[in-house]
Amino acid sequence: MILPKERDPRFITLRRGGTLTDSMHHQLALWAATCAEHVLPLFEQADSEDERPRKAIELTRAWVKGEISMKQAHQAAFAANAAAKGMPDAARFAALAAGQAVAVAHVAAHQLGAAAYAIRAVRETVAENEKEQMGRSECQWQRDQLEDAIRDLVLDDQRVQNYLCWFVFNG
Repeated sequence: MILPKERDPRFITLRRGGTLTDSMHHQLALWAATCAEHVLPLFEQADSEDERPRKAIELTRAWVKGEISMKQAHQAAFAANAAAKGMPDAARFAALAAGQAVAVAHVAAHQLGAAAYAIRAVRETVAENEKEQMGRSECQWQRDQLEDAIRDLVLDDQRVQNYLCWFVFNG
């Protein structure tokens, strides 16, 4: 779990005393799902039978539509994380990205984890001397997917919490 010890009120919903609107919460979840889905093939190449990470991404979108509860989304996060166990690094990080994406329903700040694990996943697909460039490319791709309403929030969170995320948001 990639979360700071002190929670940022920008990622806490209004009803829980923060400043995050439901609309922005949903946009964060959708962006996290997009980040995770982008690297999902890395998991599915390693284990085409295990549908837990794909299901987690689908359930992220279902939560946004109000089709499942936060508790169901939270349970899907545990399932996707369990799928990561014992997998090669790229597949493991892809599954963890899916788990973080669906966990956004429960804690919006997990959006950062989905992005960070996705970057780590693609970095594992190349030689050591190419990892930094591959990570920067994935990070830029993710940023290009951001909706205007959440762009500044996410970019600031990446800057502030980069140290928690293995510094994958550099550059």
